[in-house]
Amino acid sequence: MTFELQEDEYLTRCVVNTTARTFSLYSNTGDEKVVSCDTVTEFMNVLTFVRNTIDEDAELVYADPLIAG
Repeated sequence: MTFELQEDEYLTRCVVNTTARTFSLYSNTGDEKVVSCDTVTEFMNVLTFVRNTIDEDAELVYADPLIAG
């Protein structure tokens, strides 16, 4: 019997789009998840959470509002 060791998925990059109030989360396996916020308060709560919990090896960047809109 052969066992294949599967690596855990982890966050490698988070792109914050302040104009659209979204967070695009990218994993080491190539998956992308988008978190959309309905209100400014919700957006700020998610942003605070991301800033406090993102791993130091992950990249946190902000989308250019003139391009990403």
